[in-house]
Amino acid sequence: MTLHLAAGDPAPRFIQRTLSNPRYVFDVAAGRYMVLYFFGSTASPNVTQALEKIRSRPAVFNGSKVAFFGVTIDPKDETHQRIADQKPGIKFFLDFDLSVSKLYGAVSADAQQGGVGVSYRQVCVVLDPTMRVRATFVPGKEGTGIDELIAYLEALPPVERSSGLEMQAPVIVLPDVFEADLCHDLISLYERHGGQESGFMREINGKTVLVSDHNHKRRRDHTIEDDALMAELRGRFIRRVIPEIKKVHQFEATRMERYIVSCYDADEEAHFRPHRDNTTKGTAHRRFAVSVNLNDDFDGGEVSFPEYGNRTYKAPPGGAVVFSCSLLHAVSKVTRGRRYAFLPFLYDEAAAKVREENSTSIEDGANATA
Repeated sequence: MTLHLAAGDPAPRFIQRTLSNPRYVFDVAAGRYMVLYFFGSTASPNVTQALEKIRSRPAVFNGSKVAFFGVTIDPKDETHQRIADQKPGIKFFLDFDLSVSKLYGAVSADAQQGGVGVSYRQVCVVLDPTMRVRATFVPGKEGTGIDELIAYLEALPPVERSSGLEMQAPVIVLPDVFEADLCHDLISLYERHGGQESGFMREINGKTVLVSDHNHKRRRDHTIEDDALMAELRGRFIRRVIPEIKKVHQFEATRMERYIVSCYDADEEAHFRPHRDNTTKGTAHRRFAVSVNLNDDFDGGEVSFPEYGNRTYKAPPGGAVVFSCSLLHAVSKVTRGRRYAFLPFLYDEAAAKVREENSTSIEDGANATA
């Protein structure tokens, strides 16, 4: 059986090798229109012409509004250097195991890797910034169909109006979660003890491991260990955050993960590139993330949600931005001063069971600081 995706369908997510990355997580590329061109092999007569037309339009495939991803199943495309990435907006997936092609219906579900005479369905799938299928195009001889694709892409509205309306990230913004004195106390606590550099969680060979990459994340955290202070912070959430989540999402959080004061420092060009907070076994239980700003005397360090446009969020001191851990989000580079924040995750009893079941999948010594 071959899957045929149609407009409005959610795009399957995957991890696959590219020419430059052995483990490219496709869904973190969301936040712009994306084209997946399943061409199979450049040995196919029409593919070379089609790819030449795409390469000749860098203003269209600029990586900002539109990103292009070609998909090959032919190892010779790599070994004979018949394909090449073109910055900023053109990349290629090396789908030699057919896993991505099967997800998108370019080959049948029972097709065998390396099989002779695999029937391949060439198709261009256009995704919107939230990773839903928007349109499909079937390239023909001499690259026909690509002209129609390019004309379609040029006519697309800006990313922030991809739905036909001005996009709004599905987040809750709450002022007055913490009082000014409590914010000051938490900042002072960090400054007395300093912070440890924090990494982020990644799934490697079935294990959730803590990794560090300054290109992806730069932040320092201080873990709060005072039981009385933790109880005080928890009380604020019970009174001021959890009722709002229940009202908006009909979800009642009963547990809080981690009590940390985080610092994004301009001197370290601190930031956190687009990511989701629940993509590993060790973090799958997380339901909501809360970002409570403790100060406002800094520039940059704003939270954004690329799938929903370019708008950024900077809560006032003591205010919080609350959002689902499934949302792609980022923290922009701090360019002046230090941004201090309290950054817990919330979940419920059902999720607590998931956390317990997955506890054996966390590498020894790793703690969930992402």
